[in-house]
Amino acid sequence: MDLVTAIDEYLASLGSERGMARNTLAAYRRDLHQYRSYLRDAGTTGLDDVTSDHIEAFLASLTTAGAAATTVRRKLAALRGLHRFAIAEAVTERDPTAAVETPQPPRGLPKALSIADVEALLDAPVPNTTLGIRDRALLEFLYASAARVSEAVRIELSDLDLDARNALVTGKGNKQRVVPLGRPAVEAIRTYLPVRLEMKRGIADPGWLFLNARGGRLTRQGVFGIVRKHARIAGIDESAVSPHVLRHSAATHMVEGGADLRTVQEILGHANISTTQVYTRVSPRYLYEVFVTAHPRSG
Repeated sequence: MDLVTAIDEYLASLGSERGMARNTLAAYRRDLHQYRSYLRDAGTTGLDDVTSDHIEAFLASLTTAGAAATTVRRKLAALRGLHRFAIAEAVTERDPTAAVETPQPPRGLPKALSIADVEALLDAPVPNTTLGIRDRALLEFLYASAARVSEAVRIELSDLDLDARNALVTGKGNKQRVVPLGRPAVEAIRTYLPVRLEMKRGIADPGWLFLNARGGRLTRQGVFGIVRKHARIAGIDESAVSPHVLRHSAATHMVEGGADLRTVQEILGHANISTTQVYTRVSPRYLYEVFVTAHPRSG
């Protein structure tokens, strides 16, 4: 079935069978016609040709155009309704919206850890123990790379270039970027690699860099547990520490250290510079230093 027919039938069902309010129905009509136009311009006109990549690209285009998160969520709700209606009517078997996450409302940024707290956290794992060596490598990697937790658990051995001191990170939408690793992170990972061979317990190597105690891939939940365990050991409020807080702290410290926003954007894997600009809001020192350096009457 083509998209035009599917949209018309869905809107008709919303008005007649579900009794949707007129204003809501009008909003859905606008949303779905905008969606159809976007897909048409992308060369997609059939219902079965739509993929989750199309959905995510459409939502990203809305965000880039300045749409609020609430607006994007409403439009996604309209898209979900359309594709689920098509399944219920047996005109398709696929729901491309199923794998698409609903955009969350903006939340305040977490408080960045001080450099002293980060150093205490990195020093917390017990040296000369299997898990302590792994945990130190993991924490050093998270802070050095500013990687998301989902990216850290997907890192493979083949993604590392320790001689060049960098790693290939696969982020949202399978987009890849090369992130630098400082000397402490590289040394911690080099120390961990022989231990990792023991951790896989003689089974076929799964390829993942960070393994759990059973030799399998470390999970997101496992990383959260490791970060909070060592925050507790370091005397830091564990409820205020998470892998995302480490990423946020790394970005804040880079900005405070004088890194330009474009470089930080590249390291973090942000699609838009506007996302990276939030770090200037949490770093008045950065704004002041830019002012002193750039403004002709700053003195």
